[in-house]
Amino acid sequence: MKRLLTIGLCLLTASLALAQEEAPAPIAPLPTKYQVAWQQMETYAFIHFGTNTFLDREWGYGDAPLNSFNPTRLDCEQWARTLKAAGMKGVIITAKHHDGFCLWPTQYTDYSVRNSPFRDGKGDVVGELAAACKKYGLKMGVYLSPWDRHQAFYGTPLYVEYFHAQLEELMTQYGELFEVWFDGANGGDGYYGGAREERKIDHRKYYDFPRAHKMVFKHQPQAIIFSDGGPGCRWVGNEKGYAFPTNWSFLRINDVYPGYAQFEELQSGHADGDTWVAAECDVSIRPGWFYHESEDDRVKTPEYLTDLYYRSVGHNGTLLLNFPVDRDGLIHPNDSANAVDFRKRIEAELSNNLLVKGATVKASDTRDKAFPAKVLTDGNYDTYWATHDGVTSATLTFTFKRQQRVNRLSLQEYIPLGQRVKAFTAEYLDGKQWRKLDTGEETTTIGYKRLLRFPTVTTKALRISITDSRGPVCLNAVGAYYAAGAEASYKADTRKYDQQKLLR
Repeated sequence: MKRLLTIGLCLLTASLALAQEEAPAPIAPLPTKYQVAWQQMETYAFIHFGTNTFLDREWGYGDAPLNSFNPTRLDCEQWARTLKAAGMKGVIITAKHHDGFCLWPTQYTDYSVRNSPFRDGKGDVVGELAAACKKYGLKMGVYLSPWDRHQAFYGTPLYVEYFHAQLEELMTQYGELFEVWFDGANGGDGYYGGAREERKIDHRKYYDFPRAHKMVFKHQPQAIIFSDGGPGCRWVGNEKGYAFPTNWSFLRINDVYPGYAQFEELQSGHADGDTWVAAECDVSIRPGWFYHESEDDRVKTPEYLTDLYYRSVGHNGTLLLNFPVDRDGLIHPNDSANAVDFRKRIEAELSNNLLVKGATVKASDTRDKAFPAKVLTDGNYDTYWATHDGVTSATLTFTFKRQQRVNRLSLQEYIPLGQRVKAFTAEYLDGKQWRKLDTGEETTTIGYKRLLRFPTVTTKALRISITDSRGPVCLNAVGAYYAAGAEASYKADTRKYDQQKLLR
């Protein structure tokens, strides 16, 4: 009997230990594996190119003559090389903008490259870019405007069939796509086959987006679908390239729709959202989205782009940076130079994690040996520190071997199990006293990645305290950095562009 009792106790102890080492239960909403992979891209490019480029327009009316589109030096490999050097992981092209002109030889309209002088009518810009992306290891995405200011039958049921037919062409002819972009701008004045009038549609129902989504999922299951309300990712609510410091990857999916007017909500998400729809921060490297020679000296500086990286990727979003291809069919050298310098600046500021070899870490609570705090600096995305069930506040203390200068922090949650952190604090040891770091913004959500900037401190220790969470804390990475010469160099450029008018 004693032997049986001992065996039973051993089995119970082993069972309890095993249960304690189990991963924390996921907390919905949750991302798909494709949404996680998309967010890990962090920065990727937009290409706005079309008849607007040659007519010095931002919003084409739909009446541009077909012979206006004729780039004589178009080189999509030049685009790809430039974007690769700028650290972009992919590129999304405006296959059809609001003016209705198509950059691929669609069979459904004559208003395309097939009837332009470009390549003697045998060109396919989308196809050339797809080939360049494959050659240089970039992911490819497409933008297809729901609105069409050219087609005479826009506003009728026939146009909906036209829109879906063109979408299927793009989904089936150009290989694997990482994102499909549906702009929220739709319905208004246009050429409409010469009618030159205003047409209004029900932008919540007219395009039959559920049907369009099913088509994307059928042909491109890995593709993230963008719109104001997702379902894959959402517009961030501005075209300046930043999210709010408090940024939830959630939306109340039935409340948001294409053309949604509550922009501020999209900049921070819905804390009580029911669906994972993370924010994409779109911005152009110039004031305009299409190329204008008058803006050649108004390209955003590397310092300004760096600031945007911290306020987009560093605020739990992604950065979609637009490059207006010029009339030759090339990315302008001014744009290229600043984008490449921006990437070098980011790498210089965030390449040397001072915690990797020069510090020890102590956690106030650890779930078990399978989830230790030491994995926070192992570089493995799928290892993470976690607290016990019911523990929604905890502290990490990093102690350096010697005094270190620090002015950047990076925090990451393990988002496959959900976004959890609602509030945290970041402190440094000043002698024997803990002081808050002067981050200049609230320290609330973390999500995929949170980046903090602050005046340089010299310290022997840092302390991160999670003060509120939706469940057990799950962090997979923490970094501390010293960015030499970057105290506040971005501020002047930020002020310079703050008054830029939204183009949407």
